[in-house]
Amino acid sequence: MDFRFSDEQTQLKELLDRFLTKEYSFETRRQIVQEASGFSRTMWRKFAELGLLGVGLPEAHGGFGGGAVDALVVMEAFGRALVVEPYAGAVLLCGGLLRDVGSDAQKAQWLPALTGGAFLFAFAHYEPGGRYELNRVATRAERQGAGYVLSGRKSLVQHGGSADYLIVSARTAGERDDPEGLSLFVVAAGAPGVSRRDYVTQDEQRAAEVVLDGVAVAEILRVGPEGQAFPAIERAVDFAIAASCAEAVGCMSALNAATVDYAKTRKQFGVPIGKFQALQHRMADMFIHTEQARSMAYLAAVKAHAEDAAERRRAVSAAKALVGQSARYVGQQAVQLHGGMGVTDELAVSHYFKRLTAINLTFGDAEHHLARFSDQLLVEEKSRG
Repeated sequence: MDFRFSDEQTQLKELLDRFLTKEYSFETRRQIVQEASGFSRTMWRKFAELGLLGVGLPEAHGGFGGGAVDALVVMEAFGRALVVEPYAGAVLLCGGLLRDVGSDAQKAQWLPALTGGAFLFAFAHYEPGGRYELNRVATRAERQGAGYVLSGRKSLVQHGGSADYLIVSARTAGERDDPEGLSLFVVAAGAPGVSRRDYVTQDEQRAAEVVLDGVAVAEILRVGPEGQAFPAIERAVDFAIAASCAEAVGCMSALNAATVDYAKTRKQFGVPIGKFQALQHRMADMFIHTEQARSMAYLAAVKAHAEDAAERRRAVSAAKALVGQSARYVGQQAVQLHGGMGVTDELAVSHYFKRLTAINLTFGDAEHHLARFSDQLLVEEKSRG
């Protein structure tokens, strides 16, 4: 399998590295997270001007084209810079759902607005008590006249407090844990019956609790066939998991570089601590863990478009499990090697560590995906007789 980037992907990587180095310093990020929305609309428009909001989306609707590997390039760069703008949720999840199951009219209406930065979308799917199970949805969409009425509660909606529109999963048939019977709807965030409680997460990003109380939605705002949304949801989340693995690799790379630089300047007993062999071994282990995680993130990106859903899930879960374990090790070692400074707000190291912790918990932690991976192996073994 060839993991080399194409010329276009290499150019995208170089463009992003230059842009983020110039425009997205750690001090700039510190100012951005203090804004009311927790991210910068100005920076979001700059991303749109660079074409980043169109990665993976059709060129016919203002997109940049490309696929999961192009998204990997963007997310790894965003991880290195600790970007807080809601790229994965708005572009990869919501944009991907509109691309995959939206009607031609919906694509023409929503995708140019998304890629141009005019509107921000958020994916409202997970619910209280649902853990990481995508099929565990209790929100109902009842038929009423020429449309639907939505009622339910969504939790941990990433940047849901700032979104202009929500893509909401709701059950048009079946019981709470049934994969069948799920549908998707575009809901205006300010629609009557929608209430949101915005809050800051531990990694300085934003999430919201969303309550839907008798929200009227026209039938033309249903995305995809009624009751058949689960495969599209699963595919979009797998795509986002692969992207989050790439972001984690970017964070780990930045932590490795910061730790090596610190070891060259921090002195103990009159010499830089980087001279101590025991610490050299620990930094070498950090590098090895990061490169293993990078390989798995690349594999997940390549498999994110696999037609075989079982093959895609297996690769994505393997990557998420290993990346989560590696991120924990690299983050802990970076904090320890920086000593007391490693946990202070002034140093970027603590912020990378918190972001890696949040990435591990998003879409299922390492233990969850390790169990999912082993369950798939068991099913395949039984099927072979």
